[in-house]
Amino acid sequence: MHPWDAADETEWREWLARPNPLWRALEADAQVLLSVVDDYVYVPGHWTAPEGEPAEHGTPTSYYAAVQLHCVARVVDDPAEKTELPNRQVAHFQPDGGTARVAPGEAPFGRLLPGIRGPVLDVTEVRAKFTYAGNKPTGVRRRVAGRPAERAGPGDLAARAHQLRRLPEHG
Repeated sequence: MHPWDAADETEWREWLARPNPLWRALEADAQVLLSVVDDYVYVPGHWTAPEGEPAEHGTPTSYYAAVQLHCVARVVDDPAEKTELPNRQVAHFQPDGGTARVAPGEAPFGRLLPGIRGPVLDVTEVRAKFTYAGNKPTGVRRRVAGRPAERAGPGDLAARAHQLRRLPEHG
């Protein structure tokens, strides 16, 4: 979770536009499943071939981190409480400032508050899955960990960091 979203480890905060169809769903049922997948990369089969086997014997796969949060939602419509949502997000992404704070009735953003609502999700259960070749022999994992750095595509370096962290020499 990003710091602007999580007030603590049991809550997810966000802000969305008022016309979002999510609001009808939350009014009908406050039970929410939030699913997040990140650091996803496709791994070609020839990268994963077992030691001593031809490259074409490797199994194509994907590496990723996936988290599911089972939650109960409440909707924030109070202008004073809503200001916290974008202010926390801006503070996270722009810690050096440079953007005016949101305050009800104050320029430049206070007039925009009626256009957003804030779902606050109280987390009741967390499920997570991390697939970064942990089931492969260490030699294959070392070899595969070098390939994303060479390719350097979207998600490759983050996935590589997860792989390296799981190698015996890294921790």
